[in-house]
Amino acid sequence: MSQDLLTQIYNSFDPFEPLPAGDPAYVDCAEVRGDTNILVDLGNKLLRSQRMVCQLYTGHRGGGKSTELLRLKDHLEKNGCVVVYFAADEDDIDPEDAEYTDILLSCTRHLLEGLKDADPKPILGWLGDRWNDLKDLALTEISFDNLSIEAQITQFAKLTASIRAIPSERQKIRDKVNPHTITLLNALNEFIEDAKQKLPKDKTHLVAIADNLDRISLIQKEHGHTNYDEIFLDRAQQLQGLNCHVIYTIPISMVYSSRASDLRDIYGDPQILPMVMVQTPEGETDEVGTAKIIEIITKRIQRPEISLVPDIFASKEGLQRLCLMSGGHVRNLMLLVRSAIDYIDALPITDRAIQRSITQARDTFRRTVEQEEWQLLAKVSHDKQIDNAEDYRKLLFNRCVLHYVYFDDDGELQPWYDVHPLIKSIQQFKDAVENLRQDKTEQQ
Repeated sequence: MSQDLLTQIYNSFDPFEPLPAGDPAYVDCAEVRGDTNILVDLGNKLLRSQRMVCQLYTGHRGGGKSTELLRLKDHLEKNGCVVVYFAADEDDIDPEDAEYTDILLSCTRHLLEGLKDADPKPILGWLGDRWNDLKDLALTEISFDNLSIEAQITQFAKLTASIRAIPSERQKIRDKVNPHTITLLNALNEFIEDAKQKLPKDKTHLVAIADNLDRISLIQKEHGHTNYDEIFLDRAQQLQGLNCHVIYTIPISMVYSSRASDLRDIYGDPQILPMVMVQTPEGETDEVGTAKIIEIITKRIQRPEISLVPDIFASKEGLQRLCLMSGGHVRNLMLLVRSAIDYIDALPITDRAIQRSITQARDTFRRTVEQEEWQLLAKVSHDKQIDNAEDYRKLLFNRCVLHYVYFDDDGELQPWYDVHPLIKSIQQFKDAVENLRQDKTEQQ
């Protein structure tokens, strides 16, 4: 097999690039994800509602949310919507240190850039009023009034970029903007109203999709408060305040927190994208789920004239092991395949290369899990459930515990949880499982 083919396959498994809508590599995994369908679950809400919808969307990081949101964007645009989609962490937000103000500025920046037919004067007027306070924070010494409209918009983009790129300036900018977030929201809504009046004749809705907010790390505040609480609950009225349909991604751990009912009361039920179920709760291989993972691999390679086994993978057993070790997590799958290719000079991908890839990924999880968490993981592995406690939410956020769903015999959708398969061969986990077994035996 040629090196060109090996390079093509390597790059087709890019773990950090979501598939665009309509990409032939896309695989519909709804049947092994509890019939989740973003076009129905979110699309219908937005298209049918006569009032503005503010919806939360979550799932494990790297589980395929961005690909699904891009599908939704395409679907909405084909059904009478103008959609402004943006990945907030790419230009505006540092996930390790994010506040509501950062999100508001990011939304404003991308709507300002995305809705070019609308009159930007309300937003630029707001920025002009604060210019003397903000220009000394690494923007420019030029008089704002002397800038062209395009240059003024560029300065707004520089403001949001500084929040992400210059930590030393981040809090200074927030301190200048925070007292004026209500007036900024009002200016933004004035801009949105003008944009809605100027929509093309075949468009009836305006939708904003703020992706990658699920990557925001948890920060504990005073009195048991967190930055999640401050952003998604304390500032809920402002997040909902945009006069257009909005979808925000949200960290999965918050949906399983003690504030879950508050989220539901404010936003309605968050939509959750579960993992592809490659194993059953009983530990048996789920043939349908595994077949979906193999289909994902096959479509990424896009070479129907070549046999998956033995031309691409040396053995069926190695391919099967790769699928199971991914845990049904799409980015993990991409990373495992890429890593295995790193260990070969020519196709096929050998079982040895696959095992080295698995071992490398396992070592990452070994370093991720803290000593007191092994026993928690053993309990999850035994119960297939999680407790409503911060320790378990952290394991969800770190993808040490994965979320799955299935339909029971009564047709009810049942969520369940399991330890990531890569962790189960780590000795500390095995010891914790054995300790748990002994404790239960002694209690009987």
